Order: sequence, then structure tokens, then C-alpha cells
Amino acid sequence: MPDSNKRTYLEIKNLWKYFGKFLALKDVSLEIKEGELVCFLGPSGCGKTTLLRAIAGLDLQSQGTITQGGADISNLPPSERDFGIVFQSYALFPNLTIKRNVAYGLENTGRSKPEIAARVSELLTLVGLPDQGDKFPAQLSGGQQQRIALARAIATNPGLLLLDEPLSALDAKVRVHLRHEIKELQRKLGVTTVMVTHDQEEALAMADRIVVMNHGVIEQVGTPTEIYREPKTLFVADFIGEMNQIPAIAGKSERVKFVESDMESLPHAFAEGEDIIAAIRPNDIIPHGDGARSPGADDTVETEANAIKVTVSEMEFLGSFWRCRLQHPIFGGNELIADFSINAVRRLELAEGGDMLIELPKGRLMAFSRMEQAA
Repeated sequence: MPDSNKRTYLEIKNLWKYFGKFLALKDVSLEIKEGELVCFLGPSGCGKTTLLRAIAGLDLQSQGTITQGGADISNLPPSERDFGIVFQSYALFPNLTIKRNVAYGLENTGRSKPEIAARVSELLTLVGLPDQGDKFPAQLSGGQQQRIALARAIATNPGLLLLDEPLSALDAKVRVHLRHEIKELQRKLGVTTVMVTHDQEEALAMADRIVVMNHGVIEQVGTPTEIYREPKTLFVADFIGEMNQIPAIAGKSERVKFVESDMESLPHAFAEGEDIIAAIRPNDIIPHGDGARSPGADDTVETEANAIKVTVSEMEFLGSFWRCRLQHPIFGGNELIADFSINAVRRLELAEGGDMLIELPKGRLMAFSRMEQAA
């Protein structure tokens, strides 16, 4: 969690970036606290890498300012900015040993050779590769090369660490392991870090805050929990995790209508009768019956209005849970996807073609503009 008492270390104000007539960034403003790990997350072409490159000075913005540590760096060349960067491709020098790769950024800092050697040894130990210094990059695995790239990036103790899709070239198991290591290292060093990723799981696992981007604008900024549980737009709701989207009609401020069925929902500002999208995550749908509720919860339905008997049309086993497709006429031909625990499925004896009672809890049923879905 970011500390609200910490000072703002990186401030981006009203940033615009054009490539010819193409608008890549539109009036982006953002503050990043000292010591935070912030992830820029979004689909390909959303502007996240362009924003990172503007911060690094690799692609100067068309308009707007960037302040780092209280100093305006908006028009400084990369060589005069205080950052270390790790790319997806590692960008290690193939003809240099690991020691020489890590030492590369230190050689023009005025340090003596013994000081550089000691710093390189310290960094190799820090990233868990103390005995690999005399090897060449090609002799290391992808995960090891990425650790060396990280060691080189932090060698000069930069005030800002930039990570551009640092794990996307690795296989899934190594990626999961390394993201934990990077997070632990970032916490230990206390270095302000900005990471670009298109992997939502990576962002949720690593970030103190996530910046969700789309079409060159920031859709939402928040903690992983806020982004997942309280999406501000339908794009964020759909991009982060699975989300059911059912056409509905707005009722009063805390109600939505599916055909003729009224249900309680989170508060919304839509006019009664307005076309909307009702949204709920598959894991928020509650199955009812003995043992189906979470530990400590009673077996009563929150409200009859949000309880409905559905038909299980399809079941898919996904290891730790069952993904079920549910049907009911009020959903207008749309299927509702629900994720149920293995225990719930077993205890309720759920089977394809069978009926079951579910609850769409008021506190998890959201309403969004139907215009957002069209966009």
C-alpha cells in the first residue's frame, strides 16, 4: 500500500504525445509517491510504453511537464535523467561477461576499480547470482539474464527504476517466481519504480497502485484491490479479471431490472428506465445450499429480489474451481458465468442440465452505461 504521507517523487502534468497525426497520449496527469511500485497496465497500443519512454526522455512529449524529485526534467536528454531501465529483451552485451555487463554503468562514475568490483559483487549477490560473474549472457537462462539486467539498472543507485514488460519473454513458472523477487528487491531498496505490463495478474500481484490506460488516457488509478473490486468504468471492469455483462434497465438509485425482474445493486446515478449494463464477477455469484456459503456466513439469502433459480447449461473444471454457465429467461438469452468452489459443486451435487439457486449480492452488482460497451 502506498504511504499517503510520503512526498510525491514523480509528477506528470497534462502530458500529450503525437506521432504525426496520431495521438498517443491525451492530457495525462499522474503523481507517483517516493518508494512506490506503480504499474502502467492496458492493452497493446493504449499508450503505456509511450508514457514510460516520455518519463525516460527516449520520446519527448509534445506538450506537458515531468518533474522528478522536485526538478523539471521535461526536456532533459536521457543521459541527464536519474533512472535505471530494464527492457523486455534484457539488452545485455553478448560479448561482455556478466561482471562487465553489471559494471558498465559504473565505469564512468569516477569510482576506482576495487570499488566497482565490490559493487558488482554486492549486486550479483543481491539478485541471487553470486557465482555467475565470469559467464557470458548466452550461458544463462532467460530468468537469470533478466536478473542481471535488473542488477545493471540499479548499479548506480538511481532514484527511479523503469521496467518495460520485464517478464513477458519468460515462461509462466519463471515469471511468477521472478515477479515476487523483483517486488521484494524493490521493497528492500525503496526505489521508486514504474513498470509497464499488459498482464493483469502481474500488475495485481506486484503493484502498490495500478494505472489502467486505454486509447492514450488514464481510465483509473488505484490499489489492486480498488481496481478489481471498484472499477470506475466498464473498460476497467472488463479488462481486469472476468466480468459478466448483461443488458439491463436502470431502476431507482440502488436497483436494476432484468426484463421484469427487479434486483438490488450498488448505488448508481442513472435515470430510471435508462439502458445500462449490469455487471458482476463470476466469483461473486453465491450458490445456495448446505456448505455452499463461505466459512462464517449463514445460509440465508440476502434478499429475495437477488435470488434466482437458474439452469446449469455447462460446467468446466479449471483445477481449483468449476466455471459454470447459467441460464434464465430474464437475462435475455445471455448466459451468466459463475465460478464455484470444488466443495460447493460437490456438496450441491451440481450437474449440467440441473437447476440451482444463486444469489447476485447487492454489494457486488454494478451498473455501467450501455454506451461504454458500444465504445
